[in-house]
Amino acid sequence: MNTVAIISKEELLKHWLGHRNLTKRTIEKFPEAELFNYAVPGMRTFGEMLNELISIAVPGLKGIVHKQVEAYTEGMKYTTKAEILAVWDQHTEELKGLWAQLKEDEFHQTFNLFGQYEFPIIDNILYFIDNEVHHRAQGFVYLRALGIEPPFFWDRYTK
Repeated sequence: MNTVAIISKEELLKHWLGHRNLTKRTIEKFPEAELFNYAVPGMRTFGEMLNELISIAVPGLKGIVHKQVEAYTEGMKYTTKAEILAVWDQHTEELKGLWAQLKEDEFHQTFNLFGQYEFPIIDNILYFIDNEVHHRAQGFVYLRALGIEPPFFWDRYTK
């Protein structure tokens, strides 16, 4: 595939890290009890959604970097806000290290993510970001329903 870069690898990482920062700020806004107990009928709690996000991005990126196809598993179930925030920070640092190992010329190679999703690596990475944005938006709805103002969705870089 002949491609022209629109953004650099470093710019894509900055974009993703901005989303991770905004998601972290969203987690911080949640009261502990509601993080794991509040849900709209037919939907999961934000805590359950976060356990999914934790089980996808870094494990998926590890598979891509090490070229190891492993089945998806939610693995650990974090049950406190402190645990989720700690693993979120840990995974953010791991993500940076894994990202440094990615080669730009591999982004258009096919990878079978979790043995289920055979797409170019760039599409898998965009899925990680899109999935996080999707679930964070659900968290925003929950915060508003609880009477809590979520962070501004466009403000990804404020600490």
